[in-house]
Amino acid sequence: MGLTVSQNTVEEAVAAKSRRPDEEPDPAAGEHEESAVGDAAPGWLSHVPYFLVLSTMAAGIVVVAAAHFKRGPALIAGALMLAAVFRALLPSEKIGMLAVRSRWIDVITLAGMAVLLIVLAWVAPQLSQ
Repeated sequence: MGLTVSQNTVEEAVAAKSRRPDEEPDPAAGEHEESAVGDAAPGWLSHVPYFLVLSTMAAGIVVVAAAHFKRGPALIAGALMLAAVFRALLPSEKIGMLAVRSRWIDVITLAGMAVLLIVLAWVAPQLSQ
């Protein structure tokens, strides 16, 4: 004899606990939530910015491994700047794993590392072939 609980019952219980004591329960909340589910973006979409940054970073590492010590760090710096732009413009729910600390600490850290890599690529000597 198992206990079966519907999803609506669980959602109502969670909503009741998260509601402030002075708020009235919304009887039509379940109907509104069901219509909003179709309008929401899929969950995997929040990982697209992270994937773009990660793939650009990987391309920069491959370029460095191919002995292009000026182009590779510039590409990695571009990936870090892309991450900083994503972190600055997108909300935390849609940024995925790029959100580590507070928004502005992340943006300053990523942009600072990008600038340092650009300086490193600029001052690095070109290897003769």
